[in-house]
Amino acid sequence: MQDIILLKHGELALKGLNRRHFEQRLESNISRRLKQLGDFKIYTAQSTVYVEPKTESSDTAAAFEALRCVFGITSISRAAACEKDADAMFELAKTYLKDEFAKAKSFKVESKRADKRFPMTSIELSQYVGGLLNEAFPDVAVDVHTPELTVTLEVRDYGAYVHAAPVQGAGGMPVGSNGRAISLLSGGIDSPVATYMIAKRGISIIPVHFFSFPYTSEQAKEKVLTLAKELTPYCGDLAVVIVPFTEIQQEMRKVCPEEYFTIVMRRFMMRIAERIADKYDCKAIVTGESLGQVASQTMEAMAATEACIKIPVLRPVVGMDKEEIVRIARKIGTFETSILPFEDCCTVFTPRRPKTRPKLHEVAAAEAELDIEALVENALAGIEQVRV
Repeated sequence: MQDIILLKHGELALKGLNRRHFEQRLESNISRRLKQLGDFKIYTAQSTVYVEPKTESSDTAAAFEALRCVFGITSISRAAACEKDADAMFELAKTYLKDEFAKAKSFKVESKRADKRFPMTSIELSQYVGGLLNEAFPDVAVDVHTPELTVTLEVRDYGAYVHAAPVQGAGGMPVGSNGRAISLLSGGIDSPVATYMIAKRGISIIPVHFFSFPYTSEQAKEKVLTLAKELTPYCGDLAVVIVPFTEIQQEMRKVCPEEYFTIVMRRFMMRIAERIADKYDCKAIVTGESLGQVASQTMEAMAATEACIKIPVLRPVVGMDKEEIVRIARKIGTFETSILPFEDCCTVFTPRRPKTRPKLHEVAAAEAELDIEALVENALAGIEQVRV
């Protein structure tokens, strides 16, 4: 008996005339995600994506696990199909879910009748098949409130499908359906979470990392590349842009007042990120800033940081506390890498008393002696891109 995978849409179901655009993007993302796992037929009908293995060598179990990380899917089920007949559905449920019935002490049947031409109502179908299953498995009690096993019957256009309770999907919207953005990816906990969260809103990501060798080590760069790799199940393939930042920080150290180091540094990052965004047709810059978490993340500091650019800055974790961010980092598998003890460039030349409420004219004065355009151009000329 061949399994198929049923994927249910979330927000896509609310889209209007452009809904097919989002569905096609989701199908494309699914196809790319499963490319290494075998040959699958992927199609959409009635707010459900069907994933059917075409060959016996296709790894359906691995596909199921991979699809749990694809944005745009709210629930995912492994199912088996039969003709749209109540007795056929009972026979399929009895054999397909035999192992689940062996482990459960109670069950119920839920039916979903997307094909309204089917002669029985959802309640009638559930009662009929549930009664037969109760006779077939007399040791498993019926419990419609808190069952250990839920048998789901779906009567759809292409046939009837039987499966146990679905597993929660990644939610959100298909990556790439809402454009592209630059994400400033440091080696910390926050920026990978911010990258994950903005990808969940359907945005394709180009990660940018600022690297200050020899003040930061090759291990620090490898750490960031590992973080990017850990994000690929959610974000798709990533090409990390590595920006040399040493010269800028050395020049800052020579002429900038110490208390403005962090603000001036971040303004350089924004200028460079904006130039990279223009090259790759990105419409925003994403950061892992959380309001009040450190000195450079006050409202005044953030306003001064983004005042030097024209494109929007998106801050997905701005209203979250550290515990919330850590919880997500653990969930997506980046936390253990983020806490490895390799410093990034943001910790180089950290001021003893950073300016927390900077005024824009003061920041402009602090960077007045820097040849900003030349430093930005030099950094852009030294860019390295690494695909993970």
